[in-house]
Amino acid sequence: MSEQQITSSPAIQPAKRIDPLAVMVRFQSLIGLILVFAGGIIFSPRRHGVILFLQPDNIANIVRAVSETGIIAIGMTFVIITAGIDLSVGATLGLASVVTATLMVSGGFGLITTVLAVLLMGTCFGLIQGAISSKFRLEAFIVTLAGLQAARGLALVVSGNQYINISYGDGPGLAPPIFAILGGRLFGNVVPVATIVFLIFACVATLVLNTTRFGRYVYAVGGNERAARISGVPVSAIKIAVYAITGFASALAGIVHAGQFNFGSANDGTGYELTAIAAVVIGGTSLFGGSGSMVGTIAGTIMLGALANILQLNNITPAMQLLATAAIIVLAAVLQSLVRRREGLGR
Repeated sequence: MSEQQITSSPAIQPAKRIDPLAVMVRFQSLIGLILVFAGGIIFSPRRHGVILFLQPDNIANIVRAVSETGIIAIGMTFVIITAGIDLSVGATLGLASVVTATLMVSGGFGLITTVLAVLLMGTCFGLIQGAISSKFRLEAFIVTLAGLQAARGLALVVSGNQYINISYGDGPGLAPPIFAILGGRLFGNVVPVATIVFLIFACVATLVLNTTRFGRYVYAVGGNERAARISGVPVSAIKIAVYAITGFASALAGIVHAGQFNFGSANDGTGYELTAIAAVVIGGTSLFGGSGSMVGTIAGTIMLGALANILQLNNITPAMQLLATAAIIVLAAVLQSLVRRREGLGR
């Protein structure tokens, strides 16, 4: 090769270095899910040589148990991607379960009317919180903390601080029998209906986030709010919308909750907000905003459910379950922070 050919050849670019930590954070939900299931197989009790953790009924119980928090976590993903937070979701679930039971049992409303009314209520509740936070430039933490108290208070007023039992039938004081399907299972009495609702909602949310202009705006607002506003993104409208979505999700979870347990209570959903946030963060959505995925949230939700199931099968106390979950949350947050520092985005 001549000297001219050498000098005219394009410069050889060094291979881009792959950051193992960044890769780990990107796929942390999938990695965590694999590790938890591997641990479940290894540490699962056995009966007649059968691994109890892998039994179809046990897997169905796992996904049924996480269906309600999973629905909430799907809504929470929109909020956290915009660098927000919603602490009112558990209380909104309780309010929705109470209103659902009250409308059908005491009000004599039909199934469709009840469901639409409760979903509208949850959406409006979230919309109001988003509007207050956006218009008055208040921290979402404070606004939704107040929303938590408001939802609990409203639920107590509606229920009279009493459980509202749901009985089924065609007469006064009875709920439509079809509502009981939320507590049942399909496909050979294996797949819980609550899980089907969760997965359908997750699929719709995934399409919205990944294929629509609204979804792109959500990422833009969380990535750089100032740049998004300069680019013409309706930042305030997007922020209000994501809280409306979370309110809708919480109401949907409340309906599912009432259908599964056949009652409504003002105290239902306590702590669900923390579990939902944990599922979102473990699923790889950044608390700093701008990145995340619904697939990760689904994986994070199932991972938490599987972990709790493994500990229960081994008769581990609930206190240890909480400690294990806390450790996973902290680890996920630390990994995110380390990656941001390496990229020069964090402090």
